[in-house]
Amino acid sequence: MSNDSNLLITGADILGEGRADILVRDGVVSEIGTGLSAPDDVRRIDADGLVALPGFVDPHTHLREPGREDTETIASGARAAAVGGYTAVMAMANTTPVTDTATAAEWIHDKGRRAPHVDVFPVGAVTKGLAGEELAELGLMHRSRARVSMFSDDGKCVHDPVLMRRALEYVSAFGGVVAQHAQDPRLAPHTACCHEGPYSGLLGLPAWPAAAEESIIARDIMLAKAARSRLHVCHVSTAGSVELIRWGKSQGVEVTAEATPHHLALTVELLESYDSVYKVNPPLRAMEDVEALRAGVADGTIDVIGTDHAPHGLHDKQHDFEIATFGMLGLETALSVVSTHLVAPGRMTWRDVAESMSVRPAKLAGLAGHGRPVAAGEPANIALVDPAATVVIDREQTESLSRNNPWHGRELTGRVVATVLRGRPTYLEGRVTDLAEEA
Repeated sequence: MSNDSNLLITGADILGEGRADILVRDGVVSEIGTGLSAPDDVRRIDADGLVALPGFVDPHTHLREPGREDTETIASGARAAAVGGYTAVMAMANTTPVTDTATAAEWIHDKGRRAPHVDVFPVGAVTKGLAGEELAELGLMHRSRARVSMFSDDGKCVHDPVLMRRALEYVSAFGGVVAQHAQDPRLAPHTACCHEGPYSGLLGLPAWPAAAEESIIARDIMLAKAARSRLHVCHVSTAGSVELIRWGKSQGVEVTAEATPHHLALTVELLESYDSVYKVNPPLRAMEDVEALRAGVADGTIDVIGTDHAPHGLHDKQHDFEIATFGMLGLETALSVVSTHLVAPGRMTWRDVAESMSVRPAKLAGLAGHGRPVAAGEPANIALVDPAATVVIDREQTESLSRNNPWHGRELTGRVVATVLRGRPTYLEGRVTDLAEEA
């Protein structure tokens, strides 16, 4: 029986900058070089033609447990994450009950520790019940064994500026961050579902104007500046938002932002089909917004790529577009979308991908054991990617419990071949490893 935290990866192209072997002992990279050897009982992975990247970190995942285990669980979401090259995910707070207390955060933390395929960390709610009326137990969640440092009412905007300022001031005391879902509910009420423009009029769908996002981002940048606190903007979707974030950074404000794979690739024209798989919040925007997001990711204005993985059952999605649920799957396909639309055209290097999908999101969430370089002495959290592979996405071939996959039937370039968490392969040879049997 091999030691499952010892591993020899041969011939990997580390960050796309040079080939080497990677020797892992007891879950830690012990040596990098050429012609490395290991005892016969050490598992080997032939990485010829593969790019080695630090394991990905998703700052924005919906795992649905507790409350909607029919659409996803922590265990199934962790398996999907492993397929996508992820070694850590941040579980959003909009569960039932909401993760708005230390007890609820510790429940997610403890359940996440029992998911062997990925490290799961809870995001705490900003307000009690996501109601936007009273601050949740921010300090208690941070001081709990869950050590929550990221807080978000994602799915709902913290619209009250006084409450948002108090939240920013509160988390600044322990270096936390407030992650905002930027949507002014008066400009874009809950019925809004289509980018405001020609298509919202043509299709007769309630409009979701760019100003509803941009006005909240502008306000929150100023609040973060006043509070000397950290602001993170979830799922940026408009060109104007990119410019506001760029301006905020130029003023020295501690503002970070994320873009999703779907906002980096898909556009509002897809809504002509009225297929609710394309209903997401914020909505798919125009091509000029997509181009601005790509430029923002490429130049670092948008710090991270977060999936906003949002599983939903058929009974949630198979409705008229206006009343169907918002959200798309994303964990298993994120790398392929980024590879196709940013790496292959030369907008990003593999080192850039490592920064956007691993290094910066780990720093954002305060995850000391993740986002580390593939180097001697570092935890062996690694994703191996085949940049030349092409894959046609099939929504039925998934570890998720849901099927709301917007990439179904599309051909993408680049795919994750293996995922390694602390020296143990969690995904290899086209399947998720049964770690329960190996442990």
